[in-house]
Amino acid sequence: MKSSWSRLRAAYRNSVAIAVFLLVWETAPRLGIVDGTFFPPFSEVLRAWWGLLLSGDMADHLEASLLRSAGGLALALLVSVPLGLAIGWYKPVAQYLNPLLELLRNTAALAILPVFILLLGLGETSKIAIVFYACTFPLLLNTISGVRNVDPLLVKSARSMGLSPVRLFRKVIVPASIPTIFVGVRQAGASSILVLVAAEMVGAKSGVGYLIQYAQFSFLIPEMYAGIITISAIGLAVNYTLVFIERKLTRWKQAYGE
Repeated sequence: MKSSWSRLRAAYRNSVAIAVFLLVWETAPRLGIVDGTFFPPFSEVLRAWWGLLLSGDMADHLEASLLRSAGGLALALLVSVPLGLAIGWYKPVAQYLNPLLELLRNTAALAILPVFILLLGLGETSKIAIVFYACTFPLLLNTISGVRNVDPLLVKSARSMGLSPVRLFRKVIVPASIPTIFVGVRQAGASSILVLVAAEMVGAKSGVGYLIQYAQFSFLIPEMYAGIITISAIGLAVNYTLVFIERKLTRWKQAYGE
């Protein structure tokens, strides 16, 4: 009973600020505090969102965005995590690659979007490529940090037990790095959505970013806000999904009370 009451109080604390925000959003245009033409009440935005859902437009744009985002994020995971583990653990690899990585990571993804469009065209390839680029460096840097910040006493104890370098890497370094790696995964998940939306506004015929810009140019203001809250909901869902996966993969931390 006590646990249920604690969960209810936690749910209340987590939701009260959002409820107040939505209440202000609903009442401010109706009271004339803001211009309802450009900032419609939340109920009108919900009606517009429901209309887009019933017509199938929202589902089509959402599917396009999610496929691009997931594709770029998956490619970044396949490349960045192994590369980050290698750079963090093997000094010769770090010495060769660090100068190039420092140059690339300080170049904003959206700044080189025109390059991707020129080289890869306006199709799906350029969208996935820009998401891949944006996701690569949060994953890479957190993976490197995770490897380099493994407790030295843990490594020393494993070596004293006679573990070979390969087994030490597999049994100690990789598991101990997972929490930090997942910080990068969550950052990359957020980047995969935000950068994609911006890319879809520049050159696309589908996707939630395209929907938002099309609604703005067509002066369909409630539909524009419907697209914006959809992006927020996607980002929230991606974050909570990754947190859930992280907890499943790091049960050993909870078992030791860390």
